[in-house]
Formats: sequence, C-alpha cells, structure tokens
Amino acid sequence: MGNGTRLGRVRGLGSSHHGSGHWLQQRLTALANIFLVTWFFVSMVRLPLGDHAAVHRWASNPTVALALILLVVSVFWHFRLGLQVMIEDYVHGEATRLLAIVVLNFYAIGGAAYGIFAIVRIALAPAAIGPGGM
Repeated sequence: MGNGTRLGRVRGLGSSHHGSGHWLQQRLTALANIFLVTWFFVSMVRLPLGDHAAVHRWASNPTVALALILLVVSVFWHFRLGLQVMIEDYVHGEATRLLAIVVLNFYAIGGAAYGIFAIVRIALAPAAIGPGGM
C-alpha cells in the first residue's frame, strides 16, 4: 500500500463509494417530499373545514391511500438518512454509534409501519356515516 505518499496514507480510508449513493437518496427523498407534502397540503385545504366524513372518504380512495403511503415512506426514509449522517458525524464511540443507529432504525421503520398500517386501515374501513345517521 505504500506509506511514503499522501495517496498511500489515505488509501482505504474513504467512503468506499457509499457516500454518493447516500447523498443521492437524500436528495431524491427531499424532492419527493416537496411534491408529496405540497399535494397533501393542497388536498387538505380543498376539503371542507371540520368535516371528518369528507376526509375519511378522501383518504379511502385507493389512489389517495397510495399517495399517502408514499408520503409516509418518503418522509421517514428522509428522516432516517438525515439522522444517520448526524449520528455518524457527531456520536463518538463505536458502541454508542451502533446503538444510536439501531434505535434510529427501530423508530424510523416502526413509525413508517404504523403510518402505513393506519392508512391501510382507513382505506379498508367502511365509509363513515354522516351526521344524523346510525
């Protein structure tokens, strides 16, 4: 490997080509979040104010449910990528860093799974009955 040159001293200490993929994933999830959150915000503004049944009917639409699932997955994936970088940069000690990454993965995957479960439950639930009905 050679210790005499600057290249020889740093060879093998780089990112092993994983940094560029991580960077690209973060940018793609950010772009997806911009579009999906904008769609979600505009959709919420267009729904009647305070009408739970209208929101339930809207979320029960399979196309809307799929978009909501994509939103949840994209937000939690972006969250995990960003916090992973912070942990790798600022948490010292290999055991502490490993534990922090494991806890991060648990919460990110668990949060996304719970969100998907809630969306699927709404999409598969029978339609809400309006006011005055049984």
